[in-house]
Amino acid sequence: MKKALFAGVALTFAMMSGSAWADITIAVAGPMTGQYASFGGQMKGGAEQAVEDINKAGGVLGQKLKLEVGDDACDPKQAVAVANQFAGEGVVFVAGHFCSGSSIPASSVYADENIVQISPASTNPKFTDERPGPGIFRVCGRDDQQGIVAAKFLMDHFKDKKIAFINDKTAYGKGLADATQENYEKLGGKPALVESYTAGEKDYTALVSKLKQNDIDVLYVGGYHTEAGLIKRQMVQQGMKTVLVSGDALVTDEYWAITGDAGEGTLMTFSPDPRKNPDAKPVVDELLAAGKSTEGYALYTYAAIQIWAKAANTAGKTDFDPVVKALNAGTFKTVLGELKFNDHGDVTLPGYVMYKWHDGKYDYYTE
Repeated sequence: MKKALFAGVALTFAMMSGSAWADITIAVAGPMTGQYASFGGQMKGGAEQAVEDINKAGGVLGQKLKLEVGDDACDPKQAVAVANQFAGEGVVFVAGHFCSGSSIPASSVYADENIVQISPASTNPKFTDERPGPGIFRVCGRDDQQGIVAAKFLMDHFKDKKIAFINDKTAYGKGLADATQENYEKLGGKPALVESYTAGEKDYTALVSKLKQNDIDVLYVGGYHTEAGLIKRQMVQQGMKTVLVSGDALVTDEYWAITGDAGEGTLMTFSPDPRKNPDAKPVVDELLAAGKSTEGYALYTYAAIQIWAKAANTAGKTDFDPVVKALNAGTFKTVLGELKFNDHGDVTLPGYVMYKWHDGKYDYYTE
């Protein structure tokens, strides 16, 4: 009887103070497998490091964070399935997804389930312009911002050249190419060719031959590094000296692994390199020491978790409404720099700059 009584008291106490005994479950979601898995690896590494660092510092509200990892393979249906799985597991926050085509449909699930979502990488304007609830945010820029920078660069550096615009028909790729082309035309540019291609193919000979027949000097690619790398390599194989210009989906060493020396001179837009931020150095060192990637969206994912943790501590609880209120009101010091969110859930950070691939590495473009 004494044992039973003691067990009952212990159980009652645990139930009354359960929040102090349980871990807080958060998640990261992205393409952990498939052709864009290098970006999923960036996100997973950044998330793991953020959780480790936060837990070492005492956790959130005195509780440890537990990280779940969701693989959407950049497939919209799989992303929705991952979001529903997270909801069933009691996840209160998701750093994800990577592809806009995944983040947008998943955001409806998160909005319905009162789960805060901060995407480190989804740049399509619709993600926040048409967000289904107040708990949807991102720490990266937008394609319409990226398109303005890219279009101006094209006009400033290739004004008298024949420029083609192609896209992979995805929410990200088409959105980026359309935004760049639109701004290019506003500046007086006239595309020499506009085409689309199918992501996931290995042979783009027909497309490359068409570009060659039209004497294309500059090719703007709205799409991911896998296809862009193959197209660039196949252009060089056909003797073309066409300059390839693209966006932030080329910020992975895997691009050069695909192109080899054929990737020399490739240009792309991306936000100012967060690795050059002094506040990020300790995290960069930790990631490198652990053998994890620091490129691309590793630090953006780290920052998303940083921000949510600070908002939860400010709110004094992990409940949806008070955390969202803290996110909207707060200014956050992160590995990306100091930032805050506007009324749409977009972040206030410096805009895009141009990068250039040279000798197997990418860095800021210089004249």
